[in-house]
Amino acid sequence: MSFEFINTHLDERKAQQLLRKRYVVQSATARTITVKDKTYLNFASNDYLGFGDSPVELTSAPLLGSHSSALVTGYQQPQQALEQALCCALGYEAGMLFNSGFSANSSVIKALFQDKATAQHSAIFQDKLNHASLIDGALHANAALIRFNHNDINHLRSRLEKSKARNKLIVSEGVFSMDGDTAPIKALFTLAKQHNAWLMIDDAHGFGALGKSGLGSCEALIAADTLPDILVITFGKAVASSGACVLGSQHFIDYMLQFNRDYTYSTAMSPFIAAYTLARIKSIRDANDRRAKLNANIALFKRLAKEQHIALMDSNTAIQPIVLGCAEQTLKASEQLKQQGIWLTAIRPPTVLHNTSRLRITLSAAHSHDDIKQLVGSLQKVIS
Repeated sequence: MSFEFINTHLDERKAQQLLRKRYVVQSATARTITVKDKTYLNFASNDYLGFGDSPVELTSAPLLGSHSSALVTGYQQPQQALEQALCCALGYEAGMLFNSGFSANSSVIKALFQDKATAQHSAIFQDKLNHASLIDGALHANAALIRFNHNDINHLRSRLEKSKARNKLIVSEGVFSMDGDTAPIKALFTLAKQHNAWLMIDDAHGFGALGKSGLGSCEALIAADTLPDILVITFGKAVASSGACVLGSQHFIDYMLQFNRDYTYSTAMSPFIAAYTLARIKSIRDANDRRAKLNANIALFKRLAKEQHIALMDSNTAIQPIVLGCAEQTLKASEQLKQQGIWLTAIRPPTVLHNTSRLRITLSAAHSHDDIKQLVGSLQKVIS
């Protein structure tokens, strides 16, 4: 029978306890979530600063729809203002907006190596734990894909030294979405320059939450003029909006405008979303109190977890995973936590490697100390 593989693959996922499903959320903030008329403490949101339920004042009411591609009539003043503000804040010449971080990451890599003749002499060096959007972009590009061990500068150096590629692109996340640890960006930058390579950083989970003024993993590099060649920031996490921006040199963005198919053939970001995002980013840069609260919550969670002998990964960010290994055990733990009023996500393959299924805890400035104490108490009961 045609397309019988659909049933086969679904049955395999179900048998392996890997079948994904959606929940209809009635309401959600960074602190709480309501599903099927029951309200839980929410430890699965990426709203790290708790801005999602805070009002935003706009000086005007931009159109909701952009009505066309940015290369037709969809590129309007609110989008331009957002790009210019990000360039000014982060020290880049130009930027371009996308409707999602996945589209931004994957399409930039594909477009950069769209010419097969050029791609034959090119290589993409990716951290083994990079986000699926970065890996997908490389898999659909024409250049060679070379993986290096997670955050292993020496392994990357060895790979670069062995490569005969003329055009080398090093790709890493700023904050790794499933492990919560951070990339050694300064060392990556130095290595890139030594090997005449470009560096691309996806700072989806760093922008807004990290840096003295919330400019992310690369904020400390701005003054030293050691920024990555390509920086991707997304607005669906700490910014509590949606979409993404790719930043780089003017000639790089000009190239993307010609050859990035996702950008060319997608309806442009909503002008309303662009204006909302810009207003939110202005608030974020002044949100030192929220970042301090987030950091205090992270420290409290780690201290309490240690006291209860709960094994954590090497993360100092809002992402705090607890690896249980077995997918079935992790799914069961997640359901047991829901029974105790705690909502968090069971992350299983293929999102993470086999035998590394985990409870992915995300903390927010919106959580109280009592919330975190309740979380740790529930974890101690479920996984001890």
